[in-house]
Amino acid sequence: MSSPEIASVSWGHMKVKGCSTGYKDCKVWPGGSRAWDWRETGTDHFPGVQPADLEEILKKGVETLVIGRGMSEALQVPSSTLDYVKQNGVDVKVFQTEKAVKEYNNLAGQGVKVGGVFHSTC
Repeated sequence: MSSPEIASVSWGHMKVKGCSTGYKDCKVWPGGSRAWDWRETGTDHFPGVQPADLEEILKKGVETLVIGRGMSEALQVPSSTLDYVKQNGVDVKVFQTEKAVKEYNNLAGQGVKVGGVFHSTC
């Protein structure tokens, strides 16, 4: 299965190609996507992205994980979270969300098994 293209991103809205639902924040992986609901793991801008936010995507067998920190990069990514991803044998890239989407789509277009989590506001 290939990673779905992110068709568009703007403040508070993301659209994944092939999915009729729009997202505020989303998770994507080879063959699928869904809303990223921070309430599931107690995530907030600080301390930021938690390993629990990423487990689902890592279990999909991704080679690379892209994290979008928000339009103004308000979402933190602790070093412990990055270490967790690397310990699972997965490359991790962290960017401002618009740049993260561009990198994700570039990797997906090259056939890389890429997944991501993206925050579309602050």
